[in-house]
Amino acid sequence: MSEIVLQAMPLSAQAFAPFGDVIETEGHPCRWINEGTSQRFDDLARVDVLEAQGRPLISIFRASAQALPFHVRSLERHPLSSQSFYPLDGRPFLVIVAEAGDSAMAHRVRAFLSSGRQGVNYRRNTWHHSLIALEQTSNFLVVDRGGVEENCEEMTLDAHSVRVTTG
Repeated sequence: MSEIVLQAMPLSAQAFAPFGDVIETEGHPCRWINEGTSQRFDDLARVDVLEAQGRPLISIFRASAQALPFHVRSLERHPLSSQSFYPLDGRPFLVIVAEAGDSAMAHRVRAFLSSGRQGVNYRRNTWHHSLIALEQTSNFLVVDRGGVEENCEEMTLDAHSVRVTTG
């Protein structure tokens, strides 16, 4: 078995565009509301949850911290909806996705490091790893699909080992 070592790159809207949206206020216009006491940043991600009579589901996930380097063994995707994660504790987290294509999955894996002030919205059918908190247990606001239809497919990686570091 051969090993692929990935250096997680900083999360940016441009680099992450093939996989979905980066959720952040930086660079987005806002408007003042509530008698001038609050800034509102609209339309930061394309939520896609209505397929097969789905409904929006808002949850909080509490993820245990994972050690680095991180070994990627499996990925998942959601064929009926997008799925969004936003860190509530301001801590960095690791984002692992795979490019679409017919080649071996391990060779298509990409890794990003959120600043802790950025979330992600995975586009429908985007292969990604489950939530990976770093440093310590962290809370995330999650927006995804509720409904009766199964909406998660999982796969193990091919014969390559993928190891992710952050520098």
